[in-house]
Amino acid sequence: MTKLPEVILRRGEHQRILAGHPWIYQGSIDKLTIPAADGDVVQVKDARGKALGIGFYNSKSRIAVRVLAAEPVEINQAFFEQRILAALNLRRRSLPDATSFRVVNAESDFLSGLIVDKYEDVLVVQTSSLGMDRRKADIVKVLQAVLKPRAIVERNEMASRKFEGLPDANGPLAGELPGKFPIKLNGISFEVDVLGGHKTGLYLDQQANYEAVGRLAKGANVLDCFSFLGGFALHAARAGAAHVHGLDQSEEAVKAATANAAANGVAERCSFEAVNVFDWLKNRTAKGPNDRIIPPFDLIILDPPSFTRTREAVPNALRGYKEIHVRAFKLLKPGGTLATFCCSHHVDAVTFRDVILSAAYDTRTVLRQTAIYSQSPDHPLVPMI
Repeated sequence: MTKLPEVILRRGEHQRILAGHPWIYQGSIDKLTIPAADGDVVQVKDARGKALGIGFYNSKSRIAVRVLAAEPVEINQAFFEQRILAALNLRRRSLPDATSFRVVNAESDFLSGLIVDKYEDVLVVQTSSLGMDRRKADIVKVLQAVLKPRAIVERNEMASRKFEGLPDANGPLAGELPGKFPIKLNGISFEVDVLGGHKTGLYLDQQANYEAVGRLAKGANVLDCFSFLGGFALHAARAGAAHVHGLDQSEEAVKAATANAAANGVAERCSFEAVNVFDWLKNRTAKGPNDRIIPPFDLIILDPPSFTRTREAVPNALRGYKEIHVRAFKLLKPGGTLATFCCSHHVDAVTFRDVILSAAYDTRTVLRQTAIYSQSPDHPLVPMI
């Protein structure tokens, strides 16, 4: 292979890379041996000149280099095929019966800046780095060869692309997209809109949790907050819930969830309401000095969107998380179950647990922890990030 531009790190900055962190920040770089164009592949070396790996370079991004491999390799179709096949085999082992799942989860599959979601025979691609975006054509060819999809679309509207100097892009890359179409998740039908829905169409990272929480719902009166297309609600209804009431601020999501309930034969035990969830919870728990709240729910599910995109906004996010937990505890029957989730990257598990405990203290709720849920196995994580 041709000689690559070399990025020489400052003294001591190599430790994170050796520990498995795939990002090199601008401040970690001492010098470039020869000029490199943004989006090019570069060789990374420590301060003593020892090779650490190769990655995509971008002088305009805070993440200057995204490491792709420890050894020098050509970043071509063969490289992408090997990495995508390895990622696919991991999913086939962990989710052998799934027909919709995340095929590639960026850094976790050693393809920093690339996400590929599979919805039956439709693939959704997201490229959040300049280097990866410029190799979209190679990636599409490999995906066509490996998975033989009916259509491949890109859903590139993420804020992270702006930091890479990339514009938004949303539309077909290959094949013909049928518009909205039905998929199966754990045997339940959902109609998805991969070009207009949340994320890439559905919350695939909750696939395993939908089933786990559903198993708690037999005979229960269930409240599903931030219900979106009815992922938790429909799994609860299928498992035998007496009734499930879903709340979401999006009227379109409520209509879709209602249609999904009908398509799965559980409409008579499901209801959905378009409402501000905070306001709904506040109204249901408001009381006068002589009033007493009668908790009506056996199982409450809290799965809100991220409350913060930055570390600076974490205090406000924690206040929001505490409020919905205080309200939820007031509506939960004695002996009931709360299934609660946090997808805010800047709120770690310990902090989130402390918020729950604080809300429980304020409402004099005695807790027992029966399970800790995590992301679905098709969404592996890099612990160092």
